[in-house]
Amino acid sequence: MAVKQRDPAVAVPAKGGKENGSTTATKFTDGASDEFEFGGSLGAMLLITGFPLLMWYMWIGATYYDGMLPLPESNQTWADFGRHLCQLVYEGAYPTAKAWAIFWTFFILEAVMYCYMPGVSNFGRPLSHEGGKRLPYYCSAYCSFYATLAIAAVLHVTGVFPLYTLIDEFGPIMSVAILSGFLNSFIVYIQAIVRGRTHRLSGSPIYDFFIGVELNPRIGILDFKMFYEVRIPWFILFLITCSVAARQYESYGYVSAEVVFLAGAHYLYANACAKAEQMIITSWDMYFEKLGFLLTFWNLAGVPFSYCHCALYLANHHPSEYHWNRYALAAFSALYIFFYWMWDSANGQKNAFRHKAKGQLVKRNTFPQVPWQAVENPKTIETDTGDHIMVDGWFAIIRKPNYVPDMFFSMSWGLITGFKSPFPWFYFIFFMVMIIHRTNRDISRCRRKYGEAWKRYEREVPYLFIPNMSSLVRMVALHSLSYKIIRKTHFGVNNSTPLDTLTTSRTLTISVLHVCPVVYAVSSAPVKTVSLCSSHNHNHNHKPGTPMQTCILRSTSW
Repeated sequence: MAVKQRDPAVAVPAKGGKENGSTTATKFTDGASDEFEFGGSLGAMLLITGFPLLMWYMWIGATYYDGMLPLPESNQTWADFGRHLCQLVYEGAYPTAKAWAIFWTFFILEAVMYCYMPGVSNFGRPLSHEGGKRLPYYCSAYCSFYATLAIAAVLHVTGVFPLYTLIDEFGPIMSVAILSGFLNSFIVYIQAIVRGRTHRLSGSPIYDFFIGVELNPRIGILDFKMFYEVRIPWFILFLITCSVAARQYESYGYVSAEVVFLAGAHYLYANACAKAEQMIITSWDMYFEKLGFLLTFWNLAGVPFSYCHCALYLANHHPSEYHWNRYALAAFSALYIFFYWMWDSANGQKNAFRHKAKGQLVKRNTFPQVPWQAVENPKTIETDTGDHIMVDGWFAIIRKPNYVPDMFFSMSWGLITGFKSPFPWFYFIFFMVMIIHRTNRDISRCRRKYGEAWKRYEREVPYLFIPNMSSLVRMVALHSLSYKIIRKTHFGVNNSTPLDTLTTSRTLTISVLHVCPVVYAVSSAPVKTVSLCSSHNHNHNHKPGTPMQTCILRSTSW
């Protein structure tokens, strides 16, 4: 689906076997069979037909009903109402030749940039059905993103292709995306059967078409599942929001603050997906989920043309109808930045932990580099399978720290439009249903896979989404303060000295009570401290009421 990386556990597989860059001899991570989800074949058929109908219905409401739900008039039968809706789609969303040219020019351009723009290479997880083969992936989404923006800017400024064309031709382009989702799904399904590349078939053709029959369809280095994950959905979504800004400027001579906020929010999301593309390689979507209608249609059409209804509402209404108080919007923007930092750093910690353990960590100087993206020498719980579950950083506060900001993002994209229309809130409702379903599935899977180790993790980190606020404040504050203090006051160590080069004999005793009385006051729980040396990971406790000067704060690995 969209780029929501599935993390059944923040865990890394046990080391073992000899790897040569393409194969491994020991442990495979690919599943043996699928369980029916989404209501099986009947549910799959309903979703296959329901997704596009829902998209056209929401577009009709946003375009012709002032953002309200289209409903039959008092003297109109349901049959007449249905014919009326079809007529509106035919008149306003017919897939014109111009729309086909726009969508597929973008599609082909992104495919070419996938292969030829600068990027990094890495290997995926071992695949059991391929004899342990690890597929190579080329990740160039970051450079492709900025190349796309540069091309769009040049085309807009020169008048060759004004950016507001995307919002003016929204209906036809959406219809082309819907039809392209079906077309690509059929091509992938048929070619896999013809080539004998089917994998984990359920026995139901409808369900297999929906879920997919091939794991990694690709042409050369172009992996279609990786290609669909980032470039098509999130690049298009951001470009649509930019087109709303361009249309506002063309119509009013200015861009409203609410559109600027939404464009910034969509930029941060698209940019984050692009700059962390190499982290998707080992995600559940890449090594387990097959490429079928679900992933193909939703990434080509569903994400960019249904998540954008917040932008569509702003485009169809005068700024006075959704105006925010400037101070409220500034405060809301600051809160958004905080959750973005939490989201980016939590994903960074999770992915750095996984990739570093496998020797596959690729450090990139992409923008922005947020603080606390990795945890040095994290505390872990070893499982019976030899895996390690990280119990540190954000994952020592709540078990799903990367999901919470996503929830806030989806809510804020609707909130910026107000409450006059339900369509900007579609993403929030859809995302909450999806993420709760995914979380329940993750928890069940982890309990089966890790057994007692997972129960221990749940005891140590009892909060799933909403943390104990005192724990949150204490850990974040201690992380920030102790890091700065150690940098500045450690014996002869300047700010450029890596913390993990310091020895255990050089410890720093500080008074937490004097430095941060707020942190001490907000909680009566023991204060965690950890070793400065990278080879140690001791846990210590400080009991309230004892002199804080005796608390040894060593290099944080919070």
